[in-house]
Amino acid sequence: MSSIGYLIKEGFKNLFHNRLMTLASMGVLISCLVLTGSAVMLTINASDIVDSVGDTNVTKVFLDDNMTKLEAVYKGKELKQVENVVDVQFIDKDESIQAYRDQLGEEVFANMQGDDNPLPYSYSIVMDDLSKYDETITRIKAVPGVASVSSHREVAEKLTSLSSFITTMSLWIILALAVISLFIISNTIRMTMFSHRFEISIMKSVGATNTFVRVPFIIEGVVIGLVSALISIGLLFLLSNAVISFARKILDFPYTNFTQVMWPMIAAFCAAGVLVGALGSAVSIRRFLTHEGNEVLGW
Repeated sequence: MSSIGYLIKEGFKNLFHNRLMTLASMGVLISCLVLTGSAVMLTINASDIVDSVGDTNVTKVFLDDNMTKLEAVYKGKELKQVENVVDVQFIDKDESIQAYRDQLGEEVFANMQGDDNPLPYSYSIVMDDLSKYDETITRIKAVPGVASVSSHREVAEKLTSLSSFITTMSLWIILALAVISLFIISNTIRMTMFSHRFEISIMKSVGATNTFVRVPFIIEGVVIGLVSALISIGLLFLLSNAVISFARKILDFPYTNFTQVMWPMIAAFCAAGVLVGALGSAVSIRRFLTHEGNEVLGW
């Protein structure tokens, strides 16, 4: 316990004594964290866009022709109770006929008002989960008074497939970046350990324990990981804001800003940076701890 202060001090000294390797390690870790964070933000926003498109995929439900307006209005309560239905909007048949005004012409259109209107009352509904489209349509058709439902099954299937594809691809990208990060960082830290071989040789020669030798390098790795994580958060904040601002000018969709997921992202980045730095240092120095004195230097 009396050596903790000394070991921490040595860990920080290593950062400055090997500035070039420290900057190299931080550069690699920052790049990997920013790329991984970008993949996560892409996944979140792509999912939001697919969900928003799904919300605009309105399905129309047509009621029986002989149903009165009052009965049609009350029918909305039954439709809203159907599982997976999140929004129900009543459409008056006088409102529906307006869409055919130009096609019918003014004279024909005038003769299709009020009781002469051949269109039924209807509802527009929005589903929560488009993967349950067929099940929901079956339940809606089972509601008494429902005559027919306009089917958008192909659109629902395409949106569901797109959402699954984006999620799967993003997971593979994140996994690939994680493997690449560990490989590059491990090799970078191994080079840092090689530059410390003289210090390790001296400490082992005078009887230093493996733990005593290891702790300063683990502290060094933790500091590198933590600083890299904080810098990555700042860069990702600036990058995501710039990309989302540009995207909003092209496509008007709801986007998730970095500030909305900032705290979970900070926690994840700090944990990942500290873990990678500490494990990388511990694993990389292990081969030097199996030798004594001059053997470390290969003499």
